[in-house]
Amino acid sequence: MHNNEHDCTGECADQGDCGCETTDDCCCEYEIQVNRPAPKFELEGVKKEEVKKYHLNDYKGKWVVLYFYPLDFTFVCPTEITAFSKRLKDFKKLNTEVLGCSTDSIHSHKAWLKDLGDLGYPLLSDMTHEVSSKYGVLLADEGVAQRGLFIIDPEGELRYQVVHDIDVGRNVDEVLRVLEALQSGGLCQVDWKPGEKTINGK
Repeated sequence: MHNNEHDCTGECADQGDCGCETTDDCCCEYEIQVNRPAPKFELEGVKKEEVKKYHLNDYKGKWVVLYFYPLDFTFVCPTEITAFSKRLKDFKKLNTEVLGCSTDSIHSHKAWLKDLGDLGYPLLSDMTHEVSSKYGVLLADEGVAQRGLFIIDPEGELRYQVVHDIDVGRNVDEVLRVLEALQSGGLCQVDWKPGEKTINGK
């Protein structure tokens, strides 16, 4: 039920921002969209065997690549996860942090990291499915996330999103290309590559 002092408009930036008593009763369902604020999150994650809470707000002033994957101990997922790790220096040069996320538990992540090795970036645990649902990638019947990838700018605004079928891995080179295109501030023509001029000369 809504409180007596507020009528829900259905236009809040995120569930609960409209003044409803609880997010469960809120009629405002967040629809993720480029050029709108990225959904905030607070999740446990593991990096180099250290478990701690990760908040989107912690990354203000930096770019963030947040990607979701279906499950630990699978076939396509480790190829993506290690590929991002191998290119981590390239992301760092672009003032960008990488975050991986699945609906697995922290304990599952820790066990899998013994096989994957040190990634250099955290794997987050979305066991409640809240964040994967907010980002529109949850396969509810299966309880797993699709291969969604989101680029968030230093102001917390979503600038890019792509979702793959779970059978198809992503291309890290393309993620870096798009990231540099966004950071260029220019009008980037088809097949634009870093170092090339943009349409408006930036």
